[in-house]
Amino acid sequence: MKEKKKMTAKEKNEAMWGYLFVTPTILGLIILNFYPAIDTVIQSFCKTGDFGKGNVFVGLANYQRALADPEIWQSLLNTIKYAIIEVPFGVIIALILAVFLNKKLKGTSFFRTVFFLPMVCAPAAVAMVWKWLYNQQFGLLNNIFHTSVAWISDPKIAWVSIGIIGVWSIIGYNMVLFISGLQEIPGDYYEAAEIDGATGIRQFFDITVPLLSPTTFFIVQTRVIGALTIFDLMFMVMDKTNLALQKVESAVYVFYNYAFTQGNKGYGAAIVMILVVFIMIVTVIMQRAEKRFVFYN
Repeated sequence: MKEKKKMTAKEKNEAMWGYLFVTPTILGLIILNFYPAIDTVIQSFCKTGDFGKGNVFVGLANYQRALADPEIWQSLLNTIKYAIIEVPFGVIIALILAVFLNKKLKGTSFFRTVFFLPMVCAPAAVAMVWKWLYNQQFGLLNNIFHTSVAWISDPKIAWVSIGIIGVWSIIGYNMVLFISGLQEIPGDYYEAAEIDGATGIRQFFDITVPLLSPTTFFIVQTRVIGALTIFDLMFMVMDKTNLALQKVESAVYVFYNYAFTQGNKGYGAAIVMILVVFIMIVTVIMQRAEKRFVFYN
C-alpha cells in the first residue's frame, strides 16, 4: 500500500485559503437552502401551535387533509394549465426569434435588448402594466379592439391571460439561451445543405432543431419547473376579491395563503411537499424522454 504523501506548507496554505473562500457559499447553502428544506419536511408532519408558538406532531394528518381538499387539486390543475401555455409558446416563439436575431443584420443588438427587457423589469412594475392593459373599462386592449372583455376577471379566460404574461416575460431569457446554442452549431452543416439544395425551412427542421435539442431540453426542463412553482405573477395581478382567483391561483399561491396569511405552516408545508413530489415525477419523466428526443452532436 502506497504511503500517503504529506502536504507541504504551501499546499496547506492554498487549501486553507480555498476552504476560506468557499465557506460563505457553503454557509449560504446551509442557512438559505438546506435548513429551510429540512424544516419544511418536519413542519409538514406538524400542526402549528397556539399563537404560532411550538409545533404539535400530527403525523400524516396534513397530507390526508391536503389530498382530500378540492382547492389543492384545483390549484395543481391551474398550475398545469399555466405551464401548458407558458412552456411551449415561450419556447417556440423564443426559438423563432433566436433564429432571426442570430443573423448578422442591422439592428439585431437593439431587438435582442428589447426582447430581453422583460427579464430585468421589476415584477411589480410588470404586473401594474398588464393590469392596466387588461382593465375591463379603461384597458388598452379593450380600447383597441372596441370590446369589454374581463381579461382577468372572467374565470373562463383569466388563466389564459395570466399565461400570456408568463410567455411575454420569459421569451427574452429563452431567446438568449437559444442564440447561444445556435452559435455552437458549425456553419459547415448549413453550407453543405445549401449545396444539396435544401431550403431555409428544410435546414431549420433537419439541422437547427435536432442540433439545438440539448439546449431545447434544458430550457423546457427549467421552464416546466419554473412554471409549476409560479407565484409572483398570480399574487400581483390577481386581487383577493377577484372572482376568477380560484381558477387561476397556483399551488404555491395556496401554500402562501395557508402558511403566511392564515399562519397554518404545517398544512402549507404539506402542500409544498406534495408539489415537490409532483415536480420530481415530472422531472423523472422528462429525464427518461431525454434519451429519445435529445441528440448530441
